[in-house]
Amino acid sequence: MLEVVGVPFNSAGSTGGRAGAPAALRRAGLVGRLGAVDRGDLDVGRARPERDAGSRLVAQSALTVMTRSVRGAVRESVGAGQFPLVVGGDCPVLLGALRGAQDVAGRTALLFVDGHEDAWPPRQSTTGEAADCELGFALGRHRTELPADFVAELPELDPRDVVALGPRDADELAGYGVDPLPPAVTLHRDDALTGDAATAISSAVVRDFTARRLPWWLHVDLDVLSTAAFPAVDYPQDGGLGWAELRQITASALQPGCLGMTVTIYNPDLDPAATHAQAVVDYLADTVGHGAPATTAAR
Repeated sequence: MLEVVGVPFNSAGSTGGRAGAPAALRRAGLVGRLGAVDRGDLDVGRARPERDAGSRLVAQSALTVMTRSVRGAVRESVGAGQFPLVVGGDCPVLLGALRGAQDVAGRTALLFVDGHEDAWPPRQSTTGEAADCELGFALGRHRTELPADFVAELPELDPRDVVALGPRDADELAGYGVDPLPPAVTLHRDDALTGDAATAISSAVVRDFTARRLPWWLHVDLDVLSTAAFPAVDYPQDGGLGWAELRQITASALQPGCLGMTVTIYNPDLDPAATHAQAVVDYLADTVGHGAPATTAAR
C-alpha cells in the first residue's frame, strides 16, 4: 500500500515557500491520482529564521523535531510493509526518512537524484539552510557542532552505498572551497543522463544494489530538472534533466527492494497557477502511481 506522508518544512525557517508543497500537491490531486492512503502532515516544530549559534543552521530546533517525526512515520510505514511517499518541504526530510528505513531494514542504500551535492559544512553555507547539508550529514560529515539530540536522529550511510544522479554544482562548490562528495560515492552529472542513458545508468544502480542484497531509498529533489522544465524552485541553475529522463530514473528505481521515496523542493509560491504542481502530480502518477514495489524491509 502506498502512503503519502506530508512534511511541510522549510529549512529557511519559514512557514511559506517550500513548506506549502504538500498542501499544494494535494490540491492538485496527488492522493487520488496515486490511489494512496493519506497520513496527513507531520509535526515539523516551529520554524524560526534565526541561525543557531552552535550548529550555524537556520531553524535548528524545528529541524530536529521534523527529523524525529519523519523517522517515526517512516519506521512505522516500512515496518508495516507499506511504501511511504514522503512529500516535502525541502530535502532535509531525507534524513529522518532514511533513518526510519534503516531502523527497520538495517543497512540501506541511497539513490540520490538532485541538482546539488548537498554536503556543505554548515559554517560555509551561504544560507544556513540544512537543505545545503543533508547528504553530508547522512555520510557522517560536519557533525561535531550539531546538537546531540539532532545527531541521534541521523542515518548512518556508507559512501559506497550512495549513488548521486544529476548534481551540477561542482563549479559553485569549488568557488567556495567546499569539498565535493567523497570518491566512494558514485556520481553521474546531469550531462551523463541524457536520453536512454538515464534508464541504463539507473537500472545498473538497481542491479548493483540488488546483487549486494541492499534495500534502498529513492530521493528526488525536483531541482534536478532544468529551470525550463521546472521553474518553481528557489535556486535555479544552468543545465538539468528533462521530465522524460526523471521519469526513466524513477521507474527504474521503483523496483522490489525500494523501501520508499522522498520528493522535495517544489515552491508553490512560484507557481500561482498551479501548473507545475500538476506536472509533479502527473510525474508521480506515471511512476509511483503504478503501484508500490514489493519491499525487503526485514533485517
